[in-house]
Parts: sequence; structure tokens; C-alpha cells
Amino acid sequence: MGRLDSKVALVTGGASGIGAATVRRFAREGARVVIVDLQDALGEALAEELGAATVYQRADVSREADVAAAVDRAVDQFGRLDVCFNNAGLGGVTGPIAEIPAAEFDTTVGVLLRGVFLGIKHAARVMLPQRAGSILSTASVAGLQAGFGPHVYSACKAAVVHLTRSVAMELGERGVRVNCICPGGIVTPLLTRGFAGMAGGEDLVKGFLASAQPIRRAGLPDDIAEAALFLASDASSFVNGHALVVDGGLTGGRQWSTMPEAIRTYRPEGGP
Repeated sequence: MGRLDSKVALVTGGASGIGAATVRRFAREGARVVIVDLQDALGEALAEELGAATVYQRADVSREADVAAAVDRAVDQFGRLDVCFNNAGLGGVTGPIAEIPAAEFDTTVGVLLRGVFLGIKHAARVMLPQRAGSILSTASVAGLQAGFGPHVYSACKAAVVHLTRSVAMELGERGVRVNCICPGGIVTPLLTRGFAGMAGGEDLVKGFLASAQPIRRAGLPDDIAEAALFLASDASSFVNGHALVVDGGLTGGRQWSTMPEAIRTYRPEGGP
């Protein structure tokens, strides 16, 4: 018996990376899934791979009409919506703050924050009459601490965390839980794209990430998919307004092995 049997889920950014891993995980656990993305070839191929319980819907998450149509597709196709994972993302505009074009700021915010807002809004439209549902979104450790991402990306992810907490106080009273996931360094196309033309580029990324936190390996899309499964399932029925950090300990603080030897080896007189 699957943990998502009889549930209907929608995953934005579902054609690749964390989204695709989550779609596969949800499908294995018995969910019927709407894959939402702009990558038509990848989305259609994934839906074909997983069979009749999965469909692809093209949508730009920064456009309200597209998000509303995706939610309507879930209801029209499968009769209801139980899980909405607002996962679509991009790195967005980068660079020094004095050089960031306002138009690129708007585009970045449109996907990373407006897209999450629209997903929550239209999922709530369907879930509130049901008095049940789980809404989850992809935030980031960059939204919890500075220095893990570009300025606008980091600000948007911080906003996703707080939007999650705020909306959870409203929707939780009516049976709809709202949570988010804060990944650390995860090996996805978004992260490895800049190394695509370099021999062994992905291995370089994995090697760097493996040294960045106490858990000595790079994070993988499946790590986030497992967290999403927990928040989507009834196993998390008492979890609401939570930002679940999945980062191998990256944000925990200074790694013990980098501490001065005097601290790591100190023993008080008479101590063991």
C-alpha cells in the first residue's frame, strides 16, 4: 500500500531535477500526478514513462491563468487535488546589487515568489472546500542564511519561508497544511548547467558539495523527493508552517574537523 494512495498531486517544475524525482516518488507511492513545466519534451516523456496516472500540463508559474489552468486540470482529470508542490524555480538575476536590472529582478521574483503565491492561492481554492490538503514549496538554505545564493534569489526564498508560515496560520484552521523545504546543495540541472561543456563537470560539482557539510556527499534530487513525500503524506499530519531543512548539516555551523586542535582535543584536568 502506497503512502499517497488515492491522493492527487500537482508538481510545478516537475519535468526535471527535484521536480522529476518527486513526481516519480509520488507515483510510486500511489498518487496521480499532474506534471507542470515549460519543458514540453521532458514533461511529456515523463508522463508517458509513468503511465495513465500521470499527465503533463504546460504552464508558466508567473502567469496566473496558467497556474489556475494547471490546478483545474488536476480536478478535471482526477477529481480533486490533495497535494500541491510549488517547486518551479530558476537561479535568476545575479551580480552586484548596483548592477541588477529592474526587469530581470521582476522576472526572478515572478517565478520564485509570485509563482509560489499563485500556486498556494489556487491550491487553496480547491482544498479549502475539501477541508484537507497539503501545500508545500521549495525554499532554500539561501532563504535562511546569507551567502548561499544571489541577492534576489536569496530574498525570494526568504519570502517563501515566511509566506509559508503566515499562510499556514490561516489555512491550517481549515484542514490545509502549508510547509516548505529548504534544500542545501543539490545536484540538479540548475546547479550543473554551467559545467555542461566541461569534462567531468558534474563530478566536480559533486566533489565540491561533498566537502561543504558534515554529511560527506552531495545532495541529490531524491533527498528532496523523500522530504516532499513526508510533507505530502498523512505521516506529517501534525506538521504545519514548518521549513524543513534538508542540507546535510550545511547550515548547522562550523564543521568540527575545521575547529582548532586545541578545542577538538581539550580534556579538563582529571577528566576522561
